[in-house]
Parts: sequence; C-alpha cells; structure tokens
Amino acid sequence: MSNVGFRIFTQINRPDPSLIEAFRGVPAANIGDCLNRSSQLDARISKISKGNVLGPAFTVKSRAGDNLLLHKALDMAQPGDVIVFDAHGDLTNAITGELMMQTAVRKKLGGVIIDGAIRDLATLREMDLPIFAAGVTPAGPYKDGPGEINVPVSIGSVVVHPGDIIVGDDDGIVVVRPGDAADIAAKARKKHAAEEEKMASIKAGTLNTDWIDKELAAKGCEIIDGVYR
Repeated sequence: MSNVGFRIFTQINRPDPSLIEAFRGVPAANIGDCLNRSSQLDARISKISKGNVLGPAFTVKSRAGDNLLLHKALDMAQPGDVIVFDAHGDLTNAITGELMMQTAVRKKLGGVIIDGAIRDLATLREMDLPIFAAGVTPAGPYKDGPGEINVPVSIGSVVVHPGDIIVGDDDGIVVVRPGDAADIAAKARKKHAAEEEKMASIKAGTLNTDWIDKELAAKGCEIIDGVYR
C-alpha cells in the first residue's frame, strides 16, 4: 500500500547533460518566449543570491511551514541538481536559511527554488549558490511532515516534474520538459542571436521600425494628423 502524501522516490530520470548545457548562456526570457510564454514561474518567486540556475529539477513538496522533507532532499540530491520546493506560496514560516543552504553549497547543487519564504537573507545574498524564493521572514519552520520527494509539484503556477530542466537568471525561472529541450534550445539560441543583431542596429541608429505603422493599420488604428480637441 502506497502512503500517498508522505513518500520518497529515490530516483529520477535526469536529462542527458548535453541537453542541459544547450541552455547555458541563453536568457530565460528568450527560452520563455520560445515556450509561448507558458512555462515561467510567477514573478513573486525572485532571485535573492548570486549566480544563475541551470540543472535538472529535484522536486519536493510539504505542508506549509514544514521543511522535514527538504532536509532529506539535501541528503539525497546530487551535484548540479536544482531543488524545487513546493511550499504552497506560504510566507508564514521560512523553509530554509543559512545552515541548510551551506549544505547545498557543500554538495555543489545547481540551485534552490522555494515557493515560500526563506530567512538569513543577508548571508544568503552572498552565497555562491543560486537561490530563488517568494519572500523573507524570521519565523522558523517545523519538522513534522508530511510531504513527498521526486513527484510532480506545482510551484509558481507551473507544474514541475522531476528531471525537468530548470533555467533561471535575474528575470526569473523557466521550466523545460526534457523531451522538448533540444528543439527549444535551438529556437532560443536563434532568438537570442537575432536580438543581439537588433541591439546592434539600435545602437547604430539603423533599426527599421516600419513594421509598427503596418501593424497599427492592420489592426484598424486611426492616426489623426492634428491636435486633440
């Protein structure tokens, strides 16, 4: 009999490292655009420390304010894994702080994303570990459970599966399913290159903006050569 709601799966299907590396250096915004803007975490989950996130999701969920399963996840996660913790967006109690995140640094994790609160902000800001969270509070967590590890979780309005590719920078977090990764990475790199070309045109003053009037005309916008009265 399965103890649904209080169980741990010890293994996940991690993507081939080449699939993950295909996203290195590509802005999260470009990746999100190529996913039709459908796989970005809510803006309330923001970056609070140094570095960018890139790695496979190691998922955790627990009841609000409880971090027992996060302690176990830190024991289990492998170097490069990104712990994605579903705390239901609750900000009443901090799910983690300096001590636990030092363990994540020692284990060389790829990052930690908390849909909930953290504490010890001043120290976490300076850590060599990408950390994203929804808020900050001095109130500490409980350690009672229940919870689950390596099951699908809902975080920042996006469903994240164990092994999904997590990419994050100053703009936020985007989630890519491994089966889509090769195609999305290629599209995102192409889009990023196109934007770099456009930036060069902007700086040179040669950017063609004729498309704006064409788009307005196509949508029926009236342009009046005169002053509003």
